[in-house]
Amino acid sequence: MVSAAKITRRNAWRYYVRGVAFGDGRRPVGQSLKDAQEKAGLPPGWWMGLGLAALGLRAGSVVTERQLELMFGDLRHPDADRIELERLEAGDSPEEARRATALGQPIEETEQRKAIPLLGIDFTFRAQASLIVLWALGDETVRRVIEEAHERAIETALRWLEEEVAEVRWSSGSKRAKPPGLIVAAFKHFENRDGFPLLHTHCLVLNRAQRPDGAWYALDTRRLLRNVVAAGTLYTLAMTTEVCEKLGLATVPREVTPGLRPVMEIAGVDQELIDWSSTRRQRIEQALEGITAQYVKDHGRLPDERARHGLGWWAAQNTRPAKKTPRPLEQLRAWWRASALLRFGQDMVEELLQRCRAAGAAIRAQISPRVDTVLAAVDVAAIVYTVRRVFNRHHILAEARRHLLETLRGRAFTSGLDDYIADQALARHSRRLTAAREDRPDPAPELLNYTSDFAWLKRWWIADADGKPPRESSRYERAQVASLAVQNAIRDAHTTLPTVPDGAPAALGTATLTERHDQDEHEPAPPHAVDHPSRDAALTPKQRAEAVHAHQQAAMPQEHLEGRTTDPATWLRTPENLARFAKFTLEADARRRLFERTQPEPEADTDTPAPADQQQHHNPGPDQGRGAAPGR
Repeated sequence: MVSAAKITRRNAWRYYVRGVAFGDGRRPVGQSLKDAQEKAGLPPGWWMGLGLAALGLRAGSVVTERQLELMFGDLRHPDADRIELERLEAGDSPEEARRATALGQPIEETEQRKAIPLLGIDFTFRAQASLIVLWALGDETVRRVIEEAHERAIETALRWLEEEVAEVRWSSGSKRAKPPGLIVAAFKHFENRDGFPLLHTHCLVLNRAQRPDGAWYALDTRRLLRNVVAAGTLYTLAMTTEVCEKLGLATVPREVTPGLRPVMEIAGVDQELIDWSSTRRQRIEQALEGITAQYVKDHGRLPDERARHGLGWWAAQNTRPAKKTPRPLEQLRAWWRASALLRFGQDMVEELLQRCRAAGAAIRAQISPRVDTVLAAVDVAAIVYTVRRVFNRHHILAEARRHLLETLRGRAFTSGLDDYIADQALARHSRRLTAAREDRPDPAPELLNYTSDFAWLKRWWIADADGKPPRESSRYERAQVASLAVQNAIRDAHTTLPTVPDGAPAALGTATLTERHDQDEHEPAPPHAVDHPSRDAALTPKQRAEAVHAHQQAAMPQEHLEGRTTDPATWLRTPENLARFAKFTLEADARRRLFERTQPEPEADTDTPAPADQQQHHNPGPDQGRGAAPGR
């Protein structure tokens, strides 16, 4: 998961210089950053990014306190003291000497316009709770594998932001250019404010980069922030895949907050261990109950999906503990291990990796490493449409990465497969809304708005089993329920695939019904490609059907996989299952009617789509599950 926060001039940067650079702790007054880090046993920060060469910095070199103050406090050159002294000796005035050290427009000019300078953005990368448990309680080899995967995944996400997203802007944003790279100061932390394990890294991205001519300008930070979710899904996908491949593990979906996306956690890590490490979440959930009750009292209704996210943020802020003095990782790991042994016993802690490998082996034996790209494109477009109704390419790309994360369950995939699925989803199953105008050029591709023509589900109410008041269904739940129809339709299409004549190329086989409707009747149907185009896609109809079934086995939520076999008679649409679901539906309707008779009428329908610049892919924990797709 990746979160983002702005670094501004009004003392916000001091929080990073004094706290974030010191392990999210409170640095003693009068102690230098270097001395405080060495005394606390903390790793120093290091520089990252392709834009360092222009400042005379080297990737991997240590971040000093003075560099932080100059760059993230004044937007000046990291060697400004030397440059200013040389200019003064050369006869420049103090104002001219100081201006010579500024990276672009001096920060004083921005403040004279009564504007608040934006100094940078803090991208914070953190792994899923189950990976953090393995990192905290595993042996030295497991710890090293997870930390290395964490660092490489951060490099992958930042490199994607540099190459595909980052732009400098000038002339009030009317002119833009691609910079050579970003300038990033990274700080790795090991614990949360309660002292429990939380491996995460703060990456402070400086809000300055070069144009091709060498001049320094501000970054288009709105463009960076729009792609936070896509960067987070790339980080989670890259890290999870590397750890699972190296340690022989696999992932399973875990619901963190009812109605929101599940998190893909490592199979075999007990929920008790996740709860033990997630002390902050437990405190937030307790506070959220009281805040929600007050909301109902004030508004006379239950909070909708967007209101629930806002209440969750307030609960997190109200339960945030004070900072503590950080400790060395060796000391923390010893304390974590002792705490887990006392609470859960030696067997649960010592055999954690063995249980994870056994569960991973069972899952990996059932999951094909190949992806049905036709079905993936349909699925991704339908999910994003159900969640947002109007969307952009970065929403589709983020969902494509979630699709790979849940479908492959930690298995490796061909590089570029996420972009290929996203492009297919936009080209075949989306409709552009942004109209072309002759008097002006098209906006950037990422700003183009799209929609789809899938069926739009109305909301319904869900009664919890623990006796709590019913709540409105979330957009994710609507996508998950509606996806069963399109998945069954795809299965039906594949059970009637015509055979390829003997001697004919397998690539002349028919496409799925979801793909064929876009083609002209005189145009030959493309093959039902499996995996990336760089791999062999010439499959027989039987192989294609087997690939589709393997994909469905992987893509279905865990609760739908229980008792599932390769016999189609045991799949969802059987008389027994339909009768069982009908019974559940009748019971839910009865509870809904009872609730509606005892509650005031809800306000206007909240199915109106959210603005396109607001992220709806909320990931309550270390991110990511994959939703499901509604049918046409």
